[in-house]
Amino acid sequence: MDQTLAVRQFLMELLARRGDSQDFSDNSSLLVSGRLQSIDAVEIAVFLEELFGINFAETGFDQDTVDSVEAISELIRLTKRDPPLNAQT
Repeated sequence: MDQTLAVRQFLMELLARRGDSQDFSDNSSLLVSGRLQSIDAVEIAVFLEELFGINFAETGFDQDTVDSVEAISELIRLTKRDPPLNAQT
């Protein structure tokens, strides 16, 4: 699965859990805008650690880097060293 599609699908699921089915673009703010909450940022971080191997202990966590599909894709691109272990799923 394409990384941007995987991220978009995960964010859509988070929004759906909050009853938000409104569409969003790849550069739409989801956390800063209030559509997602800080607890959702934790879920995003865990998702990125598990699927893409991003180690926030090394990179540090900045809400702006997980605020949109575009920002997350850039974070993945900048931190991706090795293919994710579970990419075959």
